[in-house]
Amino acid sequence: MPVRKFAVADAVLERSPGQDGDVFAGNVVDQRHGAPVSIGFGRYGPGEGIEETMAVDDVMIVLEGRLSVSGGAGTVTAGPGEIVHMPKGEAVTIRAHEQGALTAYVTYPHWQEARE
Repeated sequence: MPVRKFAVADAVLERSPGQDGDVFAGNVVDQRHGAPVSIGFGRYGPGEGIEETMAVDDVMIVLEGRLSVSGGAGTVTAGPGEIVHMPKGEAVTIRAHEQGALTAYVTYPHWQEARE
């Protein structure tokens, strides 16, 4: 795969699997490209969140807004330019604050395959 750059506009954001709320994700790189990781963007509506037991290691970079991630060791809050790591097997609750949040993420291995 050649060197490429991506913008949010390159992602086809779809409702996060198994979620009813205003939480969307869209991969821009994944197994379809022969990559060992999935890379994409996520969007959380104001006050929206998800509860998940991580099937993969997930690194989330907050681009806009703020969100809190709660796990077994407590809660961290992240804003623009901050990174949250959620290890495989950790039960987490991710909740956007009142302005919502835009994130970028990298997962290993591919999150879609792990959810199947």
